[in-house]
Amino acid sequence: MNIGVFDSGFGGLTVLRALLEQIPQADYMYLGDTARLPYGAKSQATVARYAVSSARFLVEQGADYLVIACNTASALALDAIRDAVRVPVLGVIETGANAALASSKTSDVLVMATAATVESHAYRDACHERGLRAWEKACPLLVPLVEEGWIDHPVTEEVLRIYLNELAAESAAQQLTPDTLVLGCTHYPLLRRNIERAVPATIRVIDSADVTAAQVAAAIPAEALAGPKGDRIRLFYATDSVAKFRRLGAAFLGQPMDEVTLIDLGG
Repeated sequence: MNIGVFDSGFGGLTVLRALLEQIPQADYMYLGDTARLPYGAKSQATVARYAVSSARFLVEQGADYLVIACNTASALALDAIRDAVRVPVLGVIETGANAALASSKTSDVLVMATAATVESHAYRDACHERGLRAWEKACPLLVPLVEEGWIDHPVTEEVLRIYLNELAAESAAQQLTPDTLVLGCTHYPLLRRNIERAVPATIRVIDSADVTAAQVAAAIPAEALAGPKGDRIRLFYATDSVAKFRRLGAAFLGQPMDEVTLIDLGG
């Protein structure tokens, strides 16, 4: 089983990290479309075009299963990707909504995400389909803080405090009684401990990376993972800035990235 993981940049490496922990016997390919990020500033048609080209590349390289570890692409292009390739495709928004459904007793859910994901209302709609009420909060400062490496920095703690206080006030104004908080960006798992310290003990924090890996593990038949033991394939591709990808990627993946291949997917 060769699992392809796609993101517009580095954040999806948190999903790959969880996959490596939960399904170590699979082979993996990861593609970061760093030349064309951020996807959040693009139209839906452009995001779909970029995401489809990336998905097709991974399938052409031998991927048997695709994980779209990009919230924007999952929100705006999942159907287009599924139409374009003939392998199973899983997006991080549906896995987050599934986990929220399993977690919540009050049926009220909070979501922290990027502005583009919030504007798409993909989490709200996915939660609504599952009988949940969701209140989404855009947290645009968190991604640059994570990429700067300021995980336990006082500035990051203060920014989180402000966002979480606003989120609590906004959800209370909607008369919600949330007991679940979904981290709707693949950068945010690096801040999970910070967020768990800052929210009430009654609120469970859902890590999109962990729940996505768990749902992939549940979806893949055991026989597809059977085979001789030994070193597994781990391939990394980026469309720009290979040195930066390797440097930042190691923090997201939690281990060194020895080799990243530069590829050109066009405009």
